[in-house]
Amino acid sequence: MPSLAAKPKTSDPSPPRRPFSLAARAALATGFVLAAFLGVVGLTIMRTQADSSRKELQDRLQNFVVAYIAGTEVGRAGKVLMPDTQPDPSFLRPGSGLYAMVIGDGGFKWQSPSAMLRDFDFMRPLQPGVGQFVGPIDTRMGRLYYYVYGVALDTSERKSVHLTFMVAQTEDQLEGSNAVARRSVVFWLASLGVMLILLQLLLLRWSLTPLRKVANEMSRVERGEREHLGDQYPQELTGLTERINAFIASEREQRVRTRNTLADLAHSLKTPLAVIRSSLESTGAGSGVREPVLEQVRKMDELVAYQLARAATSGRQTFATTAIPIAGHAEDLVQSLEKVYAAKNVLCEFDIDDNAAFYGEQGDLLELMGNLLENAFKWARHQVLLVVKMRPVAGRQRPGLWLSVEDDGPGIDEDKIESVLQRGVRGDERVQGHGIGLSIVQDIIRAYGGELVVDRSPEFNGARFSVKLPPG
Repeated sequence: MPSLAAKPKTSDPSPPRRPFSLAARAALATGFVLAAFLGVVGLTIMRTQADSSRKELQDRLQNFVVAYIAGTEVGRAGKVLMPDTQPDPSFLRPGSGLYAMVIGDGGFKWQSPSAMLRDFDFMRPLQPGVGQFVGPIDTRMGRLYYYVYGVALDTSERKSVHLTFMVAQTEDQLEGSNAVARRSVVFWLASLGVMLILLQLLLLRWSLTPLRKVANEMSRVERGEREHLGDQYPQELTGLTERINAFIASEREQRVRTRNTLADLAHSLKTPLAVIRSSLESTGAGSGVREPVLEQVRKMDELVAYQLARAATSGRQTFATTAIPIAGHAEDLVQSLEKVYAAKNVLCEFDIDDNAAFYGEQGDLLELMGNLLENAFKWARHQVLLVVKMRPVAGRQRPGLWLSVEDDGPGIDEDKIESVLQRGVRGDERVQGHGIGLSIVQDIIRAYGGELVVDRSPEFNGARFSVKLPPG
């Protein structure tokens, strides 16, 4: 099918990726910052908790060592007497994970019941007054923390016995408490993060409400449901909305002024041409100049009419004043054409969507439909069909429009379609029966960014003129 209207050029078949909205950008940025902040806070808390647990473990083991030292006595001949009671019941259970051990001079060695059959070969004697907290270290019993302290106990013979006390605990117990603390920190920070994100989304929604209001009102202005934007906006948007309103008013004023100027020009040109034609027609036929000049005046008159009709086409408007219903205007046009072509007894049928509307100037709609219907009535034998369908597109404020006019006439051969729709002064001088109106139709369609397709009617086998206007 030949397409007579200009089509947009596309070099890349894949559409460009749509940028994120302001709300999405703000939400993502806030989410990343909040996640990083809460992550740092969580790591700091867990690190502090781990250090605190380690310090508590050191103090606990140190207290056990002090308790053992306080309960130890040295008898005559340097005999070491360990306390009968344990500072904690865990020292009495074998394999409890809490162990005590004492080594001293002369190969002295003592172990708590929990440390029986346990290997503490890593333990070394310390000088009196020296203490160490070590861990975790890898042993055959698993990873251990231990506190070791060296003392010198005096005997009754005023001799000193060097002893080294050690209390050890497995890492499992410490890690268990740390794991509980970590889960608690993660739970509360995650809950806090979710609440902060929800609060941030609510604040974003509230903060961006004026922008959404501007977008909604702009859509209504484009659809012709209101004249301009409102004035109840925050101070930051007042300047923008005022300039948009000024632009809308300027565009409409310029369009009206252009049409009025063209109308004045038409009247100004037609009057002198009419006077010249009248003068030439009243001149006698004897002059050889009369006929050539009269022919040129006629052509000038038709050229002026054609070019003014083209220039008066408003084209696609960003801010439509209103959506023009199509059904009523179509009925008026058909009633007028039925009177003109009453002798042919043409029946025109409609297939028009209930919500079919034209977003543009009413004059453009009447010119477009009027020329296509008149051409169909001229060539039809008895039947004409007008079809108007709306084509909504997601993300667009205005739907697309598909309009076609079919007749049961002889149709147009494919090799003659181009010549029929060529630009020129008078259609009858090129192809009989198709006048200047089809050229004007092409200009109107091109002004609205659409396309015109001419082919054969599948129902009547005559000509079919299809107009496709894109969504807005």
